[in-house]
Order: sequence, then C-alpha cells, then structure tokens
Amino acid sequence: MSMYGRDPWGGPLEINAADSATDDDRSRNLQDYDRAALSRPLDETQQSWLLGPGEQKKKKYVDLGCIIVSRKIFVWTVGTILAAGLLAGFITLIVKTVPRHHHHPPPPDNYTVALRKALMFFNAQRSGKLPKHNNVSWRGNSCLNDGKSDSATIFKDLVGGYYDAGDAIKFNFPQSFAMTMLSWSVIEYSAKYEAAGELSHVKDIIKWGTDYFLKSFNSTADSIDQLVMQVGKGGTPDDSDPNDHYCWMRPEDIDYDRPVAICHACSDLAADMAAALASASIVFKDNKAYSQKLVHGAKTLFKFSRDQRGRYSAGSNEASVFYNSTSYWDEFVWGASWLYYATGNSSYLQLATTPGIAKHAGAFWGGPYYGVLSWDNKLAGAQVLLSRLRLFLNPGYPYEEILKTFHNQTGIFLCSFLPDFTTFNRTKGGMIQLNHGAPQPLQYVVNAAFLATVFSDYLDAADTPGWYCGPHFYQTSALRKFAETQINYILGKNPRKMSYVVGFGNHYPKHVHHRGASIPKNKVKYNCKGGWKWRDSKKPNPNTIVGAMVAGPDRRDGFHDVRTNYNYTEPTLAGNAGLVAALVALSGDRTTKIDKNTIFSSVPPMFPTPPPPPAPWKP
Repeated sequence: MSMYGRDPWGGPLEINAADSATDDDRSRNLQDYDRAALSRPLDETQQSWLLGPGEQKKKKYVDLGCIIVSRKIFVWTVGTILAAGLLAGFITLIVKTVPRHHHHPPPPDNYTVALRKALMFFNAQRSGKLPKHNNVSWRGNSCLNDGKSDSATIFKDLVGGYYDAGDAIKFNFPQSFAMTMLSWSVIEYSAKYEAAGELSHVKDIIKWGTDYFLKSFNSTADSIDQLVMQVGKGGTPDDSDPNDHYCWMRPEDIDYDRPVAICHACSDLAADMAAALASASIVFKDNKAYSQKLVHGAKTLFKFSRDQRGRYSAGSNEASVFYNSTSYWDEFVWGASWLYYATGNSSYLQLATTPGIAKHAGAFWGGPYYGVLSWDNKLAGAQVLLSRLRLFLNPGYPYEEILKTFHNQTGIFLCSFLPDFTTFNRTKGGMIQLNHGAPQPLQYVVNAAFLATVFSDYLDAADTPGWYCGPHFYQTSALRKFAETQINYILGKNPRKMSYVVGFGNHYPKHVHHRGASIPKNKVKYNCKGGWKWRDSKKPNPNTIVGAMVAGPDRRDGFHDVRTNYNYTEPTLAGNAGLVAALVALSGDRTTKIDKNTIFSSVPPMFPTPPPPPAPWKP
C-alpha cells in the first residue's frame, strides 16, 4: 500500500507502507529530493527550519525572577544608580562641611531708612526727665520745674511733652496735631511699622505726648473750665527779657522762668487735643486702662470745646503770632470723627456730619487753601477720615448724604494735587506749592503725600480701581505716584541734590536752626546771650539732629543753609509728624495693605435707620 502526498519542497512525496527498502536506497532517494528542493531559493521560514536554533547569534540576558532583562541594560542601570548615589553623597558632604552663610533680608528701601531717622527727631525734642533708651547722646533732662515755676497756675506738674521746634516752647496746638497724625499712621500701618522694627518706638513717642496732655487739664473730671495752651514764652522782637526766643541756650541749661499760658474759651485747641487723645486710645486699645483714660480725657476736652466757644489764639498775642488758629469748626469735625471711632457713640458721628458745621468748616467751597491739611486746618484730614467710614461700613441714612459729599470733595481736592491740573503751582524741580510760594512749604507737602497715599490704599482695599476728576478717570496709582515724587524731592531728588531730612543721604543741611543741636555738650553752661556766638557761627552744628525735616526750599527750589534763617532751616513737630506718616505709608512691601478693622474696633454693628416714609399722596 502506498500513499501519495505533496512534498513541502515542491515535489511528490511517496511513502511506502512496506519497509522493504534498504538504507542505501533511502539515502539515494533523499539526495534526489534535496537536489530537487535546492534548485529553488529558500524563504526565511524554510532557512530557519534547516539551520535550527544553534545557528543564530545568541543574546545575553539576566533573569531577575519576575522579569528578564538585557545584561547590557542591567549593567548600565546599576552603574548609573551607583554613580548618582556617590555624587549625592559627595554633594551632601560638601554642604555639611562648608560653613553656612545665612541669607540676609533685602536692604530696606529709602522710605524705611528715612522713617527710622524721622522718628529720631521726636527723641531729640523731648522735654522733662528722659528715658534711658532715648538714644540722643547730646540731650539730657530739661525743664523739670515746668508748672512749679509759675505761681499763677493751678497746674503744677507740666513736666514732659515736646519742644515745638528749634526753641524750647511747648505749644499744645501743633503738638496735638502732630500726635494725632502719628496715631493715625499707626492705626493704618501698624504692620509696616512692625516690619521696620519701629512699632514700639512710635507708640512710645505718642505716649510721651499724651501723658503730657493729660497733665494739661483736669483729666479725671467730666467737665473743665480751663486748659493749658502753652509752656514757655516766645516774646516779641523788642522783648529783651530772658525767654525762649531771645535766649539761645540748650534746654538743659535754661534757668529763666517759664510761664504757663491758660485758656478758658479755646474750642479749637480743646477739640484738637480731644482728637489726639481719642486717636491714641485706639493705638493703645490693648492697654485697656490707659485707653479708657485717654477716651475719658478726650470726652471731657470735647465737651469743653463745645460749651466754651472761642479761638484759643484770639486773646493771646503770642499764640496769634506763632500758631494762629483761623477757625474752630474744622476741629469740631476732626475731633468728633476721632471720638466716634474711639467710642462708637453715634452722637459724635451726628455732629461730624451736621451740614451746618461742615459748611462753617468750609467743606462746600474751594478757596486757595482748599484741601491743604495743616496744624491750623484739619478739614481735609477729616474728609478723608469720614470717606473711610463710607467706603468700608457705609452707614446709610441719615449719614449718607453728607458722607457722600465729603467723599466727593476728597476726590476733588486730591485731583488738584495731580500734575494735570493747575490749582497749585509747582517749582521747576517738581515740588507742589500748597502754600502758594510762602516760606516753610514742606510741612504741607508731606501732609498731602500722606492723604494721597492713604486714600489710594482705602480705594484699593475697597476694590475700587480709581476715581474721576471731572470726565477723566484716574487709577489709584496716580495718587501714589504724586506722593512718591514729592517725598523723593524731599529726600534729595531735587535741583540742589539735597536731602531736606537731616542725616539721610550724604548732602543735607548742616546749620539747622535748633538750639540744642547748635551748642556743644562740653560741660560749659552758656547763659542767655552767651549762646549767641553759636547761633551766629558759620560752622556746622556740633550735634546732628537726625531725622529733622527742615522748613524747606523757596519757590525757585533755592535753599540757604543758614542757622539764623528759620524759614529755610527750622524743623517742627507738626512737619515731622506728617513726614513720618507719609514715609510709613509709602514704605515696605506693596502687598502690605492698610488695617481695615482696628479703627472700627469700638464701633458697634451698624443697622441703617430706614428713611422716613414719604408724605401722604394727594391728588
């Protein structure tokens, strides 16, 4: 039996069932088949069958148990891991053995540097027994008999407070404004003071002033009928009796009498002092006993200001010469605003928003000095302060109408500060002339810079991008730019390349009109006239009164560094307080915003009173 099949190599395949063929026959038959098959080329599969696995190139593998990988890849992987480990260990060894250098914070900006110096001016102006940490080497205890030396007054302890300027007089009117401005700046920018390391310092400065104010009237009483307005005497140009202007002496050497001036109808001064105590009570709210003491004193003073109407300088020839008050209506709005924030008592807000009082204060009309904040006129500051209330609490009726007016008026006078408008002239060097070319301009410039910056920060915090000046919209950055250009001018970016803040930069006034700074501390006591040689000396002051902002240049950017010309070279408390406020507002990180809530800590939740119903309709 035979079967025929197809040879896989292409020929017929015969399989004999009978195993009769010999091995030689089979061999010959296979050779015949092979020659037939190899007569055609073999495909790849056929070649692999013929060659078998032994003929191919062998790859080398490593069996890792769960997977099989190429030996070459395995070697490279392990080598790379070992090399990386050695490199990491080497780097770690270097880091551990090389001495560490701590990263220092970035250097403070110019505003922060100037702020620290400007605060030092207040240390130099301290009267009384100085604290050990006062840090002004050429100052010492002075005028420790203030009050006692005047038998005509009932106030026997008037030690402390601050000398006003280059003399040794304590004027309570500008001193009150200075303390209020410092308190306002702390309330808004406590985080910036903290970042500059000056928060405890500025609070100490404020307390030195408020402690003295509490001695200036019967602060424990609910009602008073008199108030200290001044300690020391300035005299007139013809007055040759020893006084604080005729004599040129270090405060530590004063041996002449220092009279105490009292007022009985001084609404402006009393309301101004009330604002100082009320604002400070918010600064010291964590010291509950002291804060309440300040609030009580502020209430007493404000009641006195309302009960006994009159200008403090009206009956005083000396006050009218040095710090004449033109009105007390602005102090009513100013003092009432601060008392409302300090107490939450809505009666103060009602008074501050009374249209008649606002009208008398000049809130509804312009004039050459409209919007100019100073120790005399606080209206602009009060309007910004009350705009704050509308922006963040918005009490609504019955306050909304007048608060809206204050808010709009704030926008108008801030527009007048911008260089696009001509309400105020500017010097060629860029300084705005808020006092229209009169001497001692810088005190007004710094106040405007503070108001512009703090109001721009209010708008930012209220998510308001800007405001309108007529048909034109301005972003809040325009206000900050105005403030920066003015403060930069004061710090040296002016035609004379002179810093008007003593000790800041390399070029600043060396002949400051200041008794203590101009007389050396050499254990020699110069009498009233003996100090004149230091006053008239052409040599620089032997003592540097760090941080003092002098009165400033003239309308042509000119400046005379002459000690006897106080219109150029005399610093003041009020001027430096505005400078400090502007500097802290501009200083530090732009991401540090105002403190929106602290000023409202005593204000209860507001539930607006619904407006009265309309009159009955009649046909």
